[in-house]
Amino acid sequence: MVDSDRHTLASAGVFVVPEAVVFDVGRVLVEWDLRHLFAKLIADPQELDWFLAHVVTEAWHVEHDGGRELGEMVAARKREFPEHAALIDAYAARFLETIPALVPGTATLVDRLAARGVPLYAITNFASAFWAEFRPTQPVLRHFRDVVVSGEEKLLKPGRAIFDLAARRFGHAPETMLFIDDSLPNIDAARALGWQVHHFHDAPTLEADLAARGLL
Repeated sequence: MVDSDRHTLASAGVFVVPEAVVFDVGRVLVEWDLRHLFAKLIADPQELDWFLAHVVTEAWHVEHDGGRELGEMVAARKREFPEHAALIDAYAARFLETIPALVPGTATLVDRLAARGVPLYAITNFASAFWAEFRPTQPVLRHFRDVVVSGEEKLLKPGRAIFDLAARRFGHAPETMLFIDDSLPNIDAARALGWQVHHFHDAPTLEADLAARGLL
C-alpha cells in the first residue's frame, strides 16, 4: 500500500493503517506447550497433569524467559523434587520438543505481508538459550527485521519496559504498529501504551483483520 492510500483511509476516519506489524511467537507463529514433551515421558494422565501443575510449570518456565540462568533454576528444582530429576533435566535438554509445529496459517500470512513490503518485527517471551536453538529451525523468522527476546533483555511481557524498548528498536511510534499476541494481558498492556492490537485466536480471523486494516 502506498502512502497516499494510508492517508486517504486515515483522513476518512476509518483507521490509521499500520506502518509495521509486530508478532508474538509462541502460540501465534508456532504451537507451544510443555505437555508436548512430557506426554512422551509420563504415561499416566493424572501424573502428567500433576507434574505440569507442580514441577515443570509454565510459571516456573517464565522465570527462564525472564533471564534466570537455566543451570541454576534446574538445579534448584531438582533439589525440591529429587524424584523427578530426570524429567527436569529433559526440560533443559529437550525443550524444542515443546514446539511441535507451526500454528496453522500464520506463517503464510507472514509471507504475504513480507511480499507486500510490510515491515515485520516480533516481541517474544523466550529464554535466550532456547531462542538460540529455536530460531534456526524456523525459516519464517527470516522475514523479521528485528526480534526483541525477553531472555536476552531480561524484560518480560506484559511489562511496559519491553514494549518501550521494542518501539525504540523498531523505529516506529506505538500507534503506528499493529501488535499481535494470544495473551490478553499482553494485548491489554500494549493497548494501554497506544499500540494497535489484535488478540490472536486463529489465522483466518487474523487474516480478516489484516485485510480490514489495509495490510493484505
